[in-house]
Amino acid sequence: MTERQRVLVTGAGGYIGRHVVNALLAEDADVVAVVRPGGAAKVNPDATVVELDLLSSDADYSSVLQPAPTAVIHLAWEAGFAHNSPVHMLKLSDHFRFLNSAVEAGVQRLAVLGTMHEVGRHEGAITAETPTNPLSLYGIAKDALRKSTFLAFDEKVTLQWLRAYYIYGDDRNNQSIFTKLLEAADAGKTEFPFTSGTAKFDFIHVEELGRQIAAVALQDELRGVVNVGSGVPVSLGEHVERFITENGLDISLKYGAFPDRPYDSKEVYGDASAVQSFMAARAGA
Repeated sequence: MTERQRVLVTGAGGYIGRHVVNALLAEDADVVAVVRPGGAAKVNPDATVVELDLLSSDADYSSVLQPAPTAVIHLAWEAGFAHNSPVHMLKLSDHFRFLNSAVEAGVQRLAVLGTMHEVGRHEGAITAETPTNPLSLYGIAKDALRKSTFLAFDEKVTLQWLRAYYIYGDDRNNQSIFTKLLEAADAGKTEFPFTSGTAKFDFIHVEELGRQIAAVALQDELRGVVNVGSGVPVSLGEHVERFITENGLDISLKYGAFPDRPYDSKEVYGDASAVQSFMAARAGA
């Protein structure tokens, strides 16, 4: 009989974290969910919830790392939607300190959430080997954490860098354009200022992302940089128009009201062939 895995999830009360916890519980993992003080309300009660300011410079990790869990899924991050907030760089060493403590405690597997913004401007498919040139403080911090993590820990643990792309779903609980559309509709607005909408991105529903992250973090064969996404580029305008229709919103897009972000590509998506094949094999098992 396979021993039940004990998995520690940081950022478990966040937008992605709640869905990762649910997916792990569905896989019969023993889940320890780390949340910020006061942030336990939205976490599945079947998980063991620990309130801890993980990124505090004096945080004591003994409550979550002793005894050492089988795996750590590190999702915790501050100001993820504010790409040029100084907090990304100011907290960088705290992320590394936590991951280093996890390795020293004897964790067998580290799965850390990355982002397409590590890569910077790129046209076409992003692979594990694509060079990085981040153009925001968020991307720079994630890229630095990825490089330092592989340099320090790759030979000590199974290391999985889960590079995420554009996420939607559960849209009342994030800060994306979809949240802003819902809020605008709630306020009675019938027009929504928008970019050109022509750029194509890799969109994935947050529940499917949660399943991918959980599945990868529970095994050792798929490792290194893993693109977690759909692998299918769809224009932002098409995806948002579909969202408006599916949610029955009485609002239209005002194309060209905002310029496209200078660091966004015309078409960029993750080469998700590895994770898609892995998920398909699991589904057919």
